[in-house]
Amino acid sequence: MKKIAILGSTGSIGTQALDICRRHPEEYRVTALTARRSREKLFEQVREFRPEMAGLTEGAGIGDIPDDLRFCRFMSGKEALRAAAAEVDADQVLVSIVGIAGLQSVMDALEAGRQVLLANKEALVTGGRLVMEKSKEIGKPILPVDSEHSAIFQCLQGAGPNRAKRILLTASGGPFRTWSRERIRKATREEALKHPNWDMGAKITVDSASMFNKGLEIMEARWLFDMPEDRIQVVVHPESIVHSAVEFEDGAVLAQLGLPDMRVPIGYAMSYPGRETTGVPGPDLFAIGKLTFEQPDEEKFPSLRMAKEALKAGGAACTVLNGANEEAVAAFLRGEIAFGEIYERVEEAMERLSDLKAGSLEEIFEADRRAREIVREKERK
Repeated sequence: MKKIAILGSTGSIGTQALDICRRHPEEYRVTALTARRSREKLFEQVREFRPEMAGLTEGAGIGDIPDDLRFCRFMSGKEALRAAAAEVDADQVLVSIVGIAGLQSVMDALEAGRQVLLANKEALVTGGRLVMEKSKEIGKPILPVDSEHSAIFQCLQGAGPNRAKRILLTASGGPFRTWSRERIRKATREEALKHPNWDMGAKITVDSASMFNKGLEIMEARWLFDMPEDRIQVVVHPESIVHSAVEFEDGAVLAQLGLPDMRVPIGYAMSYPGRETTGVPGPDLFAIGKLTFEQPDEEKFPSLRMAKEALKAGGAACTVLNGANEEAVAAFLRGEIAFGEIYERVEEAMERLSDLKAGSLEEIFEADRRAREIVREKERK
């Protein structure tokens, strides 16, 4: 039986991971759960899965504990994340919290010798070198949960000695795939949150609309698979059936197909190197009929260009891009800036902070702070 700690248990990834645990109670024991602010939902999960500890990471704290939950140790704030990642007995730590906050939890879990199941791309975007070095040191690979990176990982597992030549990273194109550049710049909050295929949180849905999400995934793939950015090709695939593919040196291309349901990559990471049922049916290729592939438009979606430039620049450029984007997306969701201004804020931060280093967690968090400050400073003017 695998013991698993789930950071971000009340979000989309966390609840689907618990569904896998529910389907296979003989395979998984949940030992820790953390949520951001969803107190009552966390309490429901604790009642069902009976972890050793649970916690809320933001807000006013956990408050009064119901009598029937006093078997569980409750914590609050950053200490709850640290305890779940590194102190509670666990074989696996699923990191599905949003943003750069996931980097510290990933490092805490690795320092404690735990297998990390990664649903937080920012950890690799900002601290890729540190994360991969620590993963290699403890001899436990980072197991990706993002559908695209799980697909690439699965293709590589089936490659044998064949060497990968190029990664084909698929993208749905988001809700603005067919829009003009001018119309995209004026998109509303409601339009940006209408993803055609996936049900995700607000931040990642906006990132999908701007294609910053795909830019972050280029960075993630660079570190996970040790592949330079000029050998990672984004392919717009609106059906979201081919989750990604790998081209090999002998000319073969292996692709992973499936319905757009996150339980498949979550289940693969949890059960690796085995596989088990997830409750998701295979795709009906006759009903789908055809699969479409398009070249991405980097004029309409400059986020792809910025991501590649950040990787080439090195230092803290990727951290700056990520922090500025997080702050700009938050401002957009609050109605304080237009959609097109997200790109402008990120580019300005990258230009102004081009010389920052990222050799330690302290330098990474400082670069993130300064990038966010530039975006907020612009808003105040």
